Amino acid sequence: MSDFTSHMSLALEEACAAGERGEVPVGAVLVDAKGHVIAKAGNRTRELSDPTAHAEILVIREACKDADTERLMGYSLYVTLEPCPMCAMAISAARIARLYYGAADPKSGGIAQGPRIFDHSQAHHVPEVYDGISARESESLLKGFFANRR
Repeated sequence: MSDFTSHMSLALEEACAAGERGEVPVGAVLVDAKGHVIAKAGNRTRELSDPTAHAEILVIREACKDADTERLMGYSLYVTLEPCPMCAMAISAARIARLYYGAADPKSGGIAQGPRIFDHSQAHHVPEVYDGISARESESLLKGFFANRR
C-alpha cells in the first residue's frame, strides 16, 4: 500500500470513528514533508460543542501547537470530504502544501463547489489540490450515516 493510499485509509478510519460517536463521519490526517503522520482526527463538533471542531481544523491546531508555528509549509492534508469554506481558509492560512480529499460536497464544499475559496484573492496561499481520492468509500460512509439518521 502506498503512503498516499495509507494516509487516506487513516483518514477513513478517523471518519468511521467520528460516525460511531454520532458525528458527521469526516476524518483528516496531516502529514509532514517527510511523510510522517503528525496529526489525525475526526469531526468533534457535537462532542466539544464547538462548530469549528471539524477534522481539518483539529489536525491543523494540533500540528501548529506541536510545531510552535502557525505555518505548515510542506505538509499534506488528507480529508475524506471536500473541505468547507471555513476549513479551506484555514488550510490557506496554514500554508499547507497539498490537499487530498475524497468525496465532493455539493452542499457545503468550499474548494470545487460553492464559493471556491482558493479562487479568491483573500486566499493568500493555494495548495495543490487532488480530489476524488477514495471518493467511493467516503461517499458510502456519509450516505450510510445520514440514511440511519432519517
